[in-house]
Amino acid sequence: MIRILYFAKLVDLLGCSSEDVDPPPAVADVAGLLAWLRERGPRWARILQSDAVKVTVNKSFADPGTQVRDGDEVAIVSVGI
Repeated sequence: MIRILYFAKLVDLLGCSSEDVDPPPAVADVAGLLAWLRERGPRWARILQSDAVKVTVNKSFADPGTQVRDGDEVAIVSVGI
């Protein structure tokens, strides 16, 4: 289980401030996690564009290749919406 925290405009746009998710095994890094979340639909795809958000993993800024694992806390902040 990965804990996702949403900040800034994402809370209003997505309708939640946090959630616990259990992504498929193929999701191994930040890029994969964002891609998986964007599969939820057009609204998610538009809002979670890579250039529109910054991500932290366990309170450290992360790049697309940063690994995500069970038990991690991922925060997503809107910067381009």
